[in-house]
This record gives sequence, structure tokens and C-alpha cells, in this order.
Amino acid sequence: MQLVKSTGKKGEKSRQTRRRILQAAHELFVDQGYGATTLQGIAERAGVAVQTIYFAFGNKPSLLKELVDVTIAGDDEPIPTMQRAWFLDALAAETADAQLRTHVRGTCEMLQRVAPIIDVLRAAGMQDPSLAGLWQQDSDPRLEVHTAAARSLVGKPGAKPDVSAEQAADLLFGLLSPELYLLFVRDRKWAPERWEEWAHSTLHAQLCGWASGEIQYRDTGVHPSI
Repeated sequence: MQLVKSTGKKGEKSRQTRRRILQAAHELFVDQGYGATTLQGIAERAGVAVQTIYFAFGNKPSLLKELVDVTIAGDDEPIPTMQRAWFLDALAAETADAQLRTHVRGTCEMLQRVAPIIDVLRAAGMQDPSLAGLWQQDSDPRLEVHTAAARSLVGKPGAKPDVSAEQAADLLFGLLSPELYLLFVRDRKWAPERWEEWAHSTLHAQLCGWASGEIQYRDTGVHPSI
């Protein structure tokens, strides 16, 4: 994400202009598709000259990249995911399940924002191969986030002792993927809240240990509620 510096009223006006352009781009990309959307159309929707878009973003692929970055973050502040408040709150949780619940909630909120443009991004990549180069990195940023979360989680009270950080990262990466989210929420019409609860309970069963009452049930066969 590009750093947008605010220098008084002029800087804030520039930032507001960028936000209008990004909002217009989001609306048109989702409604019309990447290929059918022109910079002129975005400029007209945003109420700016098309030259303003070229000056602020360069071209349509760069504008799409900026839109994706801002949508993932939730705002235009140049703060990486692992420095975001929700992620730091998850890391600070005292137990594995408390961290897991906060991590799933933060990821669900992110996926809700990103879901409408995932198909746009996929179609754009097929139409414009140059887009792939905009995201070329040595490693997958989403995997890096889940790996950092997994390393913290497996060392906390309540984590299953036989689950490695690598295995935990794989489970977080797979079950909290945009593809799986879309499968349930868009295709199967689940409410995002239902998906969040399902994701948490499924990951809890894989990553977190037995509660005290469940240990008794496992060892004796007598459930504490009986």
C-alpha cells in the first residue's frame, strides 16, 4: 500500500480524493467487471479528471492493486496486518482459544470486505497477465500472518501439545481461506456470523486441548453432566 502523507488541508484534500477514486473503482469493478470498467468511467463516478487518477495511481492495474490493499486493511493507513490492533490483541490473549477466537473474528471481518472483489481480481488476472507482477513476493503474505499467529498459539495454555506451529499454520491458512469463505457464505448462503462460529469451532477441535470436564469424559467415559 502506498503511503499517503497528510500535510495540512492540502494533504487531507488529496487523501479524500484518493478515497473517492477508490470507492468509485470498487463500485464499478464489482458492478461492471475489471475489463469493462474504464478510468474515464471511474473519474466520472468520483467527480475528478481522469488525469487525477493517472497522477495518483499511474494506471488501471496499479489502481486495482491499491484497491485490494486498502480493502484488505480496512483503511488507507500504511499499517501491515501483523501490526494491526486486532492481530496484536489476538497475540496478547492469554489462552490458545482466546487467541483463536480473536484471530478468526479479525479474519472474518477482513474476508467480508474482500469477498466482493475476489472474483474481480481473478477475472482481471486472466484478462491482464501484467497484474500478476504487482503481487510477486518471495512468500505468501497471508501464510506469513497465519504462521505468526500459529507460533504464538501453540505455546499458550489450552493448545494441543501434539500440534506443531507448522501444522497449526496450515490449518489456519486453509480453513480461513477466501475460497472456503466464498463457498459457504456466497455459494451456500451462510451468514458471515455462522461461518465465523463454524470456523472457530472447527479450528478449536484441531488446535485446542481438552477442557477439564472433557478430560474426565475421555478418561472415564462418564460425562460430567451425567
